[in-house]
Amino acid sequence: MKDPLSYKASIVIIGAGGIVNDAHLPAYQLAGFHVAGIYDVDKQKANATALKFNIPLVFDSMEDIGRLNLSPMVYDVAVPGSAIRKVLDYLPAGSAVLIQKPMGDNYQEAKAILQYSRDKNLVAAINFQLRYAPFIKAARKLILLGALGQLCDIEININVFTPWHLWTFLYQSPRVEILYHSIHYIDLVRTFLGNPNSVYAKTVKHPDMSQLASVRSNIIMDYGDTVRANIITNHCHKFGLQQQHSYIKFEGTQGAVKIDLGLLMNYPHGVADRFQYITLTSNEPEWKTLEVEGSWFPHAFIGSMEQVMQAAAGQIPQPDNSVEDCIYTMACVEAAYVSGERGGVTLNEIYTN
Repeated sequence: MKDPLSYKASIVIIGAGGIVNDAHLPAYQLAGFHVAGIYDVDKQKANATALKFNIPLVFDSMEDIGRLNLSPMVYDVAVPGSAIRKVLDYLPAGSAVLIQKPMGDNYQEAKAILQYSRDKNLVAAINFQLRYAPFIKAARKLILLGALGQLCDIEININVFTPWHLWTFLYQSPRVEILYHSIHYIDLVRTFLGNPNSVYAKTVKHPDMSQLASVRSNIIMDYGDTVRANIITNHCHKFGLQQQHSYIKFEGTQGAVKIDLGLLMNYPHGVADRFQYITLTSNEPEWKTLEVEGSWFPHAFIGSMEQVMQAAAGQIPQPDNSVEDCIYTMACVEAAYVSGERGGVTLNEIYTN
């Protein structure tokens, strides 16, 4: 197999929003990927992004993109979930495409994207890039080496203040927190533990952010009697950084890892990540700090694009983050919303005189 970075297709980006400017393009610059052109319905945004990142072509229409004859080429689709299916119509059959999460606004749209990708023979993947964050790769290596023993607990706990106004389209979305944020954590848990037996969840608004459908969530992914997988998010902690936190914690029978996600603190500026671990098999068990180069933004975005490039080159059968795999993340998201709508067991069902 070639060096994963030796195959570098030309990239055409559809969408010039914040995530493209803050993560996609900085990541591609780091990796040395070639970006051939960009399109956005707001051409002024596309022009500004092209100028900032030295992108040679700014397209006037989606039809112009379809007529571009570059080979090999990967389409990087970074549009809201509701617009994905329409964008795919413009891409040639057999195209390689990386689609920004979520995979549609709901499970029905996700299924339509999956079927369309099959029908059109697309090499299609979803940009669940947290899978490829350097600190996640470091944790996965420790777990695979057996340093933590049997993995039995994953906890993701986010208590921050998120500036939702940076993503104006979310104010019209009927689903927000789980679909556009906690979806990353649901997907991450799946990559370590597989698909859950079931999902319990509740997602709620906040009085200060009532224009948004939801900004706080509790999610339990059920893996049976010996494994706990919990996701707790609160994006409304406006009381300064002192009591804010955002971490991912893995615990096994013989060790643990705790990763502080600096990106989410004081977003979008962030603070430093921190990777700590402990193993009971060492002579003197104690928490140690591992220096990990790179972070979630922008470095993880290299991995998700790299998967598409390798699959398009025939170096791997399909991307690790293929639509065939990510449909299960969308099923978990849908299960979370259904669980929230059904509600819990009421006291009237338990208490009787």
